[in-house]
Amino acid sequence: MNYQQTKLQPGLYLVATPIGHARDITLRALDVLASADVLASEDTRTLQKLMQIHGVPREGRPLVAYHDHSSDAAVARLAGDIREGRSVAYASEAGSPLISDPGYRLVAELAREGLPVTVIPGASAAIAALSLAGLPTDRFLFLGFPPAKAAARQSWLADQAHAGATQVIYESPRRVEELLAALCESHGPERPAALCRELTKTYETVLRGTVSELLALVRDTPPKGECVLVVAGAEAESAGEEDVETALVNAMERLSMKDAVKEVAESLGMPRKAVYQLALGLKQEG
Repeated sequence: MNYQQTKLQPGLYLVATPIGHARDITLRALDVLASADVLASEDTRTLQKLMQIHGVPREGRPLVAYHDHSSDAAVARLAGDIREGRSVAYASEAGSPLISDPGYRLVAELAREGLPVTVIPGASAAIAALSLAGLPTDRFLFLGFPPAKAAARQSWLADQAHAGATQVIYESPRRVEELLAALCESHGPERPAALCRELTKTYETVLRGTVSELLALVRDTPPKGECVLVVAGAEAESAGEEDVETALVNAMERLSMKDAVKEVAESLGMPRKAVYQLALGLKQEG
C-alpha cells in the first residue's frame, strides 16, 4: 500500500495527475485521493482507473464529474460539500489542475466565498516540454490550445510573434501540421522550436529544429499522441541611434535625465553609459 489515509480539513484539494506514466503521481496525491470525503474529476473514468492502478479504494464515496460543460449546479454542489465540513479532491484528466483544464470556475467561486483551496502539485506537460526543448527557460509564455479556425489562429499567433519569451503551445496531432504552417508565416520559418509528443510514455519523442524543418518532418511522418510545441521567443532587435534619441526625448519630457536614461537603457537592452552619453548630447542641444 503506497498511500496513507488521513483526516483532511474541509476544503478543495487540487490534485495533479500523471500526464502519461501512471507512476508519476506523488505520494501526497495518493494520500489525498484515499482520504477525501468527495472525489471530483474532469473525467471520472480516468480517475477511477488511476486509483485502481495504485490500489486506492473508492469505498462508496461520491464521485462528481466536473468539466467544461458542467452547470453552475456542479459548482454549487461542491461548494456546499465544503461548507458542510467535507474535503473535496479535484483531479485533472492529466497533469496539473487548471492548466488547460476546466477547474477555473470552481476555484474562482470558492475563493469568492472565502472557502479553503490548496494544491497538490505534480506533473505538467508544459513544464516537461520546456525541460526537454533545449530552448531558453528564464521567461516563457504558456499559450494553451490555439483557435481551431485558420483566420483566428493566424491572428492569435501574430499577437505573440514578437514576444521575447519562449512560447509553449498545446495542440492535437491532427492539427500540428496546420499550426506549424501558420507559425512559418507569423514567426518566420527559421524560428527555433521543439515538438514534444507522448511525454513520459513509451514512445516519447522530441523533434528539434526550425519551424520549417519541423513542418517538413510532420508532413513526412504525421505525429500521433498529444503534442506540445515549444517555440523560441523573438530575438531583440538592436535599436539604432535615431531610435534611442527618439525614446530619450520622449522619456526626458516626463522624467529627470537620470531616470530617462535608466528607462531607455532597460527597455532597449543597451548599456546605460552609452545612453547617458546620448542624453548629454541631447541636453546640450536643448
